Amino acid sequence: MPYYASLRREAPAVRARIAAGLLRLRQAIVDQGVPPRTLAGDVLIASWNIREFDSRKYGGRLTDAFYYIAEILSHFDLIAIQEVREDLSALERVQGLLGSWWKYVVTDVTDRALGGNGERMAFLYDSRKVTFGGLAGEIVLPPSKVDTEVLQFARTPFVCGFRAGWAKIDLCTVHIYYGESQPLDARRLAEIRHLAGFLSKRAKKAAQPPAGKGAAVVARAPEPDTMILLGDFNIFDPKDATLKAITDAGFVVPKVLTDRKGSNMGKDKFYDQIAVWRGKRFDETPRGGVFDFYEAVFRAEDEALYTPEMRPTKSGKPPKYKEWKTYQMSDHLVLWSAFKVDFAQDYLTDLSRVGPE
Repeated sequence: MPYYASLRREAPAVRARIAAGLLRLRQAIVDQGVPPRTLAGDVLIASWNIREFDSRKYGGRLTDAFYYIAEILSHFDLIAIQEVREDLSALERVQGLLGSWWKYVVTDVTDRALGGNGERMAFLYDSRKVTFGGLAGEIVLPPSKVDTEVLQFARTPFVCGFRAGWAKIDLCTVHIYYGESQPLDARRLAEIRHLAGFLSKRAKKAAQPPAGKGAAVVARAPEPDTMILLGDFNIFDPKDATLKAITDAGFVVPKVLTDRKGSNMGKDKFYDQIAVWRGKRFDETPRGGVFDFYEAVFRAEDEALYTPEMRPTKSGKPPKYKEWKTYQMSDHLVLWSAFKVDFAQDYLTDLSRVGPE
């Protein structure tokens, strides 16, 4: 759980407001089916686009938001975060609330001129449960024999390697180009298609048996890394060609995430996705979904409570509460799924069978 002792330094009214919000938030996490974390159990992986984390729009985030964001993140083991800004102080403030065992890996800042909006992408993880494997890189597509001018990404996808339980996992987080406000923006589709194809080839190569001859080589069954593609794809609907481009490349959306509400505030858009190229020791579970924190914090009924805190827009007009609160929390909800990474029972059961040498 996050470090709450610093709440005592807040003014009594603010302290009480935040504490009440945290109590509601903790209950909502239970009510919405997010399971308790354990150091030896399933790994809980989440993706969250935290809007402009952290911009100074409308005066910046309140202390409330940092506690709420930390509380939410603390219920997952490994989180892909999109829209981290150049200044990492917001991420580091949340890390400080979570505890020293929480670590992060981030990209460099994308060029605004290329449509990247000055953003970073990050992985935040509990190092007691998840180990960083050393792999970290931004994906740049190579030219093909027929196309030497390859479309590159507005925000470069970020791939990192981790270990959790028996699984070795490569995760690639994205914030795909949005473009036109329509289901099928040409550049958005091209980015998804090129990336999914590139990662698919990489996963297939990892799955090939080792080269060479002899009994020792033959005996080694291929154990491909698990590849997870997750983040903000700006996919409007699961039936759109944008999601099909991912599944056509061989990635599978966990069953628990195929029949769900959207991850935008209106719950009618499916911008955020988690898709898996499954390795040998990594299984989906029936637990996952979209966590809606607005059921607990920055609720509609809290508007009067926060009106004094809302800074005016550049034009001097008061902001709309519904818009303002997205710069406190986000305009995206949290997408998450639990995966089995403990295969000790399966392994020992297999060894216990008596068979020919």
